[in-house]
Amino acid sequence: MPPTQALHPSAVFRLLGAWLLAAALPLGVNAQGLLGGPAASATVVQSDQARAEIVAHAPDGAGPGQTVWVGLQLTHAPEWHTYWKNAGDSGLPTELRWTLPPGVTAGDIAWPTPRKFPIGNLANYGYDGTVVLPVPLTVGPEFKGDAINVQLYAAWLVCRKECIPEEGNFTLSIPVNGSTGSNGAAFAASFEAAPKDQPAAGSQLQPEDGFLNVSLTDLPAVWRGKTLEFYPETTGLIEPGSPWTQAWDGGRWTARVPLSPHRSESPTQLTLVVAEANPPGQGPGLAGARLDVPVQGAWPAVAPLPAAVPDALQAALDANAARAAAPVSSASSLTLGAALLGALLGGLILNLMPCVFPVLAIKVMAFAKHANDRPAHRANGLAYTAGVVLSFTALGALLLGLRAAGEQLGWGFQLQSPAVVAGLAVLFTLIGLNLAGLFEFGNVLPSRLANLQAKNPTVDAFLTGVLATAIASPCTAPFMGASLGLAIGLPAAQALAVFAVLGVGMALPYLAASWIPAVARALPRPGAWMDTFRRGMAFPMFATVVWLLWVLGQQSGIDGAAGLLMLLVVLALLVWSLGLRGRSRAALSVVSLAGLVWLGWAVGPNVTRLQESTPGQAVATSQAGVSWQPWSPETQAALVAEGRPVFVDFTAAWCVTCQYNKRTTLADADVLGDMAGKNVALLRADWTRRDPAVTAALATLGRNGVPVYAIYKNGQAPQVLSEVLSVEEVRAALSRL
Repeated sequence: MPPTQALHPSAVFRLLGAWLLAAALPLGVNAQGLLGGPAASATVVQSDQARAEIVAHAPDGAGPGQTVWVGLQLTHAPEWHTYWKNAGDSGLPTELRWTLPPGVTAGDIAWPTPRKFPIGNLANYGYDGTVVLPVPLTVGPEFKGDAINVQLYAAWLVCRKECIPEEGNFTLSIPVNGSTGSNGAAFAASFEAAPKDQPAAGSQLQPEDGFLNVSLTDLPAVWRGKTLEFYPETTGLIEPGSPWTQAWDGGRWTARVPLSPHRSESPTQLTLVVAEANPPGQGPGLAGARLDVPVQGAWPAVAPLPAAVPDALQAALDANAARAAAPVSSASSLTLGAALLGALLGGLILNLMPCVFPVLAIKVMAFAKHANDRPAHRANGLAYTAGVVLSFTALGALLLGLRAAGEQLGWGFQLQSPAVVAGLAVLFTLIGLNLAGLFEFGNVLPSRLANLQAKNPTVDAFLTGVLATAIASPCTAPFMGASLGLAIGLPAAQALAVFAVLGVGMALPYLAASWIPAVARALPRPGAWMDTFRRGMAFPMFATVVWLLWVLGQQSGIDGAAGLLMLLVVLALLVWSLGLRGRSRAALSVVSLAGLVWLGWAVGPNVTRLQESTPGQAVATSQAGVSWQPWSPETQAALVAEGRPVFVDFTAAWCVTCQYNKRTTLADADVLGDMAGKNVALLRADWTRRDPAVTAALATLGRNGVPVYAIYKNGQAPQVLSEVLSVEEVRAALSRL
């Protein structure tokens, strides 16, 4: 038997680097932004529904006396739209709030002409495709500076059949001297689509019972005989989706538009836009005409609102309206000191989580090997701590950078990418095969690299810390959730401090063991047991691979999981063949390598392809009448409005703690019985794949990772439970409903 060679983290370091790189690639991040170049400023917010970007147009510079145009450019995904200043039957107009230097003032949005989006018997006014909402900035003579530093908070509602509120904070610097004209075409298109002001001339409006009679003159001659759309700027005045009539009488256009019986205004003069009718397509509508038209006669009486709305439903509607009108806040009641303490405790407990268990084999053998060499023992403890702390800090920096670039992400985001899951499965397979003794790194690697461990034990310990962080990253321990949720909203330096302290907490037991002589003396002496222990620890590694295959199956389907399994089998054949002697090594190595390349080409796309998400199905429990339903914001709001308490399980297939809680506390007969007795609705929010709606819901709870368990009840603040659930905790929370 060849001499036992402990796992060499140096040999798998490149694979670990590929894992970190793969975490970023599927997310569409501008690499220049991560390196701190111009793209690092918050100029873009990206979601699956829309891309928002702050843009500017100052071809003649931005000095005093100049008018500079800035705006929010929205690029909508197919079938999604945002809203005009009057949204129609439903929706909310896009809101822009500017923070500008002294001497610079912002005007109103120069709204392009909207288009009409019929939805059943309703209709909305807004934009699809790509549109710029331009705003003029007036630079006064008192302005001083070399650049105009613009800050913008924007909130928009993007809808298809469902609606998702989105927001972003944007910054932009416009140089005073020089030309800013790269977005000239986008602004020109917006200006071209803007309605043209024209005098009312002989135009008039005449209200009658249930209708508004419209008579407009001097409209563009090319419109005569064509169908027009009618857009009043006053909201709630008409019924946008109801049938209406229109006609041309020479150069006069007339229409009879249904009035809203519950309108809130009766203006004496109405600002309106008319334009050629065209179906939803790309960008704003066709350029229209904007008129201020006088109203002749009296408005009919307003019908009273129905009083039959249940109190619970009205409260839910009022709460939803308040959330839609106000910026989404992920603020936490924690202070920075409490967050740091929570991160330290969470890191300590992280060592007890099942996803960290496989790395124990590496650390136990390393400690036992150097137990009698105190200087080396201490140096290795410090190096391991440095590897853990720097890795947590780097992972936190990557998360913050991706969020600044517009990605809606949280802790564990890398496991939402099939490429990362597959890379970890390859890494853990190699570690397991090495632990089992199938191959030794000294037999498959060049001797210079194979001897790196013996020559540089501190480097090996450092890379072991990096590896431990990679294994621990899918887990969220108690105290971690609130701390990481706060960290996302902190300034970068404070946020990175939270991530660094989390790493200190995880490394602390090993650091203490390496510096406290009593612990070192308690460790067993090196011997034959180490080889047995090492080979036995291969099985937790293989169990981790099985779990990763299951996670991949949730993302890429059965074809992706099967493809990865075939690749792992051939990979095992390759590393085994590299350890052989003579001609058989060369022959088998070439064949297995060729097979690995062919499989990578043939089935590799199935592994990394994210399978289209399908709505989840109800999952029955052991309690009759109690089942888990798929979560959505609409489902949760509807259930709360009905007066039912709602228990939401924010989970993911790659979250080991989530799976533990699911099979223990959440399956407990007493817990399910209490839920049935309280008529609690059970919703499961699956975050295995990237889901901006789940990310937003977590942010409202001050969290950015899973597991999270929350109980919602109308009229009460959400109850957020601990990450590792106990039966007693859940039953106590249910008793308070």
